[in-house]
Amino acid sequence: MSKISVKTKKLLKKIVSWAGLFFFFVAAYVLYMQLSKYSFNDIKSAVLSIPNHNLLYACIASFFGYVALSSYDYLALKYVGRKLNPLKWIFAGFIGFSVSNNAGHAIVSGGTIRYRLYTRWRFHASEIVKMVTFSGFTYLVACFFLIIVGYILTPNHVFGGGSVSKLTTELTVLVSFIGLLVYLGASIFYKKPLIIKGIDFEMPSFPMALSQIFIGGADILLASLVLYFSLIPFVDISFDVFIGVFIIAQVLGVFSQVPGGLGVFEGLFMFIIPGEHNQAVLFGALITYRIIYYLLPLVFSSIVLISYEAYLKYVRKQKIERIKIFNAAKLDKINPV
Repeated sequence: MSKISVKTKKLLKKIVSWAGLFFFFVAAYVLYMQLSKYSFNDIKSAVLSIPNHNLLYACIASFFGYVALSSYDYLALKYVGRKLNPLKWIFAGFIGFSVSNNAGHAIVSGGTIRYRLYTRWRFHASEIVKMVTFSGFTYLVACFFLIIVGYILTPNHVFGGGSVSKLTTELTVLVSFIGLLVYLGASIFYKKPLIIKGIDFEMPSFPMALSQIFIGGADILLASLVLYFSLIPFVDISFDVFIGVFIIAQVLGVFSQVPGGLGVFEGLFMFIIPGEHNQAVLFGALITYRIIYYLLPLVFSSIVLISYEAYLKYVRKQKIERIKIFNAAKLDKINPV
């Protein structure tokens, strides 16, 4: 019975580990399907219509956005009390989020990538579960905070004039406010660990909870700048109004669990943004945002991940060869010709 249990555990570990690569290819396929809806000329004209310096600013914002996303892993490491070479947690965070941003279901898709990487760096499965859960709460509390900010910044008329629409909006903001208040309050007053299936989950300290809100907020702020720099050459909109529109569309797009918020984000953004605008112009800015914030990081991470996997395979092969040579030499000494 114990042998079967051990074999089952090993099989499950392999499945979870290989699931990381599966979700990586799912993310690539989903993004391909997203962009295949548009002709090459549509994509080309959308990108070329934006001034080069705006494209550069958008790329810089995207780069720092993924740095902020990688910081989720840094905070999670502090939460579980582990230290790791910065290059490794940046690598894990970048690969994990470039996949989950495109594939959706971040805890599953990004979590399996992290499981594959962190187990190789001698992390226990329970530590990885705690890290992934902590990162999920980092995004959740940041969303609570940003929904409140977005509601304050977004013009009132965009939420609709109907009583149902108004009630839904106000209820969402109220839930976000209560959720944020409860989380921050628990970080101060609740010190008893919560045990789930043998894993101890402790409330983070109040400073760490504030860090979660800051890093999560910085992540979405930098993502918004990618679209803002792509949009402002054609649309006259102040950043305070824009960020409110972006936050509402982005958060609802993520909660829809549609991969990358595809269609949900675009539809909400084009509906909420105040004023009359050329739909083709908005389309150009949105598709450029998709390319810079979703496609380029995924392409780059695919090159990095494939190179890393090839390197590990080469190292394993070299190690096996050295063991064979060592064993052969040992046999020659024992049985000389």
